[in-house]
Amino acid sequence: MHDKEQRPITPSCIGLPSRREAILALSMTTAFLLLTSTFVGLRPEHWLLTALFMSLFFVGRSTRKLAVALLPFILFGISYDWMRVYPNYLVHSIDVADLYHLEKAWFGCYDGGVLVTPCDYFVAHHSPIVDFLAGLFYLCWVPVPIAFGLWLYVTKSRELYLRFSLVFLLVNLLGFAGYYIHPAAPPWYAINYGFEAVLHTPGNAGGLERFDALTGLNIFHSIYGRNANVFAAVPSLHAAYMVVTLAYAIKRPCRWYTILLFTIIMLGIWFTAVYSTHHYIIDVLLGILCALIGGVIFEKGLMKWPRFHRFFERYHTYIR
Repeated sequence: MHDKEQRPITPSCIGLPSRREAILALSMTTAFLLLTSTFVGLRPEHWLLTALFMSLFFVGRSTRKLAVALLPFILFGISYDWMRVYPNYLVHSIDVADLYHLEKAWFGCYDGGVLVTPCDYFVAHHSPIVDFLAGLFYLCWVPVPIAFGLWLYVTKSRELYLRFSLVFLLVNLLGFAGYYIHPAAPPWYAINYGFEAVLHTPGNAGGLERFDALTGLNIFHSIYGRNANVFAAVPSLHAAYMVVTLAYAIKRPCRWYTILLFTIIMLGIWFTAVYSTHHYIIDVLLGILCALIGGVIFEKGLMKWPRFHRFFERYHTYIR
């Protein structure tokens, strides 16, 4: 009997990327590290992100697909971090007083006979129970959308996952553009510093410090201590993320209790944004509008553009 003809061993046979894929991944990662080191400064989380992506990319075919699928979320994190390179307050003047007075005129309430903003009211009137719940809601800000995206990916809803993740990225880019178009101070800034814009003001956890004090943890103090720019309150992307998540959960369609849970989280985040003095109601409304505009641009605009649609189909084919 003749020996069976042996097939040549190729990288794809053992789960390794092709030479082209490997060179592209290594080149992109090297460029990211060099640019970040030069303009931002490398921190431990940059090395962690790089190690995670490269591990997923080279371990096997299934993990490589996941690494590529996660690129919209990775680009979101990188683009936010890179706003440190050229802060928005170098583009336009910072709005501190006008936004505060507009909020008071539109949504102000009386406290002891004095007209105040809702944020001012919550500074004077808060409770431990609401402080605790508010902290829990705000902790859902990014983890819940990412967890939902991963769930779509794992359950083989890859096309819907890709739509969701790209809309998530687009909404962030629109929001970041808003930061540069209209740099604005958050409510806690006006409360703590008045109406004069002081550059390089450190981040502040605002009312969320009460959650840290209640739990004995240092979660929000640590998060906001790394804030890329405190003058980035308009629009509120905190308000936008769960709008996108809920919209695609309905499109999935998810079960009624998932829709209800996402709705409660969304409303809780909207409330917490104001209760914690991180955003005015105006910021929240503009964040919701940003999410809706991003979804419409993607679904009714980009997906109708043949060139983008071909890119989408190739991307979907790769991660499928």
